[in-house]
Amino acid sequence: MRKIVFVTRNKGKLREAMDILTSKGIEVIQNSDGYPELQEDELEPIAAYGASWAAGKLGMPVMVDDSGLFIKALNGFPGPYSAFVEEHLGNGRVLKLMEDEKDRTAVFRSVIGYCEPGKEPVVFTGTVEGTIALEERGTGGFGYDPIFDYNGKTFGELGDEEKNKVSHRRRALDKFCEWLD
Repeated sequence: MRKIVFVTRNKGKLREAMDILTSKGIEVIQNSDGYPELQEDELEPIAAYGASWAAGKLGMPVMVDDSGLFIKALNGFPGPYSAFVEEHLGNGRVLKLMEDEKDRTAVFRSVIGYCEPGKEPVVFTGTVEGTIALEERGTGGFGYDPIFDYNGKTFGELGDEEKNKVSHRRRALDKFCEWLD
């Protein structure tokens, strides 16, 4: 079985990556040291820098994931600041911001950054389109999952198995695995 070091402190991301990659014959080994995150408007440079930095520091090939929720009515907010906003404001306050909005369109994006020491990083982006629900629904997943509606159900209602078939992370990891092969 092929092995990949995934640099993340996020248990939800780790669990999803393990579920998805194990089915492809890849063992995921967590490194929770983290990496410095650039302040950027897009996820790709953040993931590329993080992967390059972590590969150099650890002296081995690594994978990172930078993800975000981009809400059209809020001009893409919280975008690359999703983790910070979720931690400090939470889903309830995001829903409050959306209270009077008619256009509830949102996109979840995940960017997988991969780098080997001394080489240039590569990135793989996955997206899934949906809407912001009117209220939190479901107890599954993590982060914004209970407010991200995909075809009538939130990611929080889908359950891990169903979510991992259609999620932004799944789509990014599929591209990564295709490149890896």
